Amino acid sequence: MIKIVLNRDHLGVVLTEALESCRHRLFIATANVKDLHVPSGPRQARSILEVFGKLSARGVEIRLLHSGVPSGPLLKRLKRHVPENFTMRRCPRAHAKVVIADGRMMYVGSANLTGAGLGAKGSRRRNFEAGVWTDELALIDPVADMLDEIWTGAHCDDCDRKDYCPVPLEEPEL
Repeated sequence: MIKIVLNRDHLGVVLTEALESCRHRLFIATANVKDLHVPSGPRQARSILEVFGKLSARGVEIRLLHSGVPSGPLLKRLKRHVPENFTMRRCPRAHAKVVIADGRMMYVGSANLTGAGLGAKGSRRRNFEAGVWTDELALIDPVADMLDEIWTGAHCDDCDRKDYCPVPLEEPEL
């Protein structure tokens, strides 16, 4: 299965389907990460960290690889509570936008983990985004391998961006 995901469809496909179906491991890569608010009912929304907390309570391991400094509101929430099984790492060279659920479903495309990127904002404020949702292991495996190499620091020794990343794979100071 390969399905095109456009604009607001990111919210339903990427967030709802990936997060609700994930049972073991969720790997998210994004350049920009903010305190995305996910709709949870009519006129209700909850922080992505609350969603991660529920996944964590089910035993799901969550990895978030990002390149930029997280938004202030996200860091503020993290300082109050970091969900179990949730790890963030920052690499200034990470620019991929990927969500992999259990190594069997993957979104790859242009959307960052933000309200504007994933369509949680109103139609006049969200970004125009495009991506692909797939269960094709021939597509998922090489992307998962690439992200795992970044996550484990396989490229850190030869990286020419050390001036921007003095602590390889830094985790946010909480």
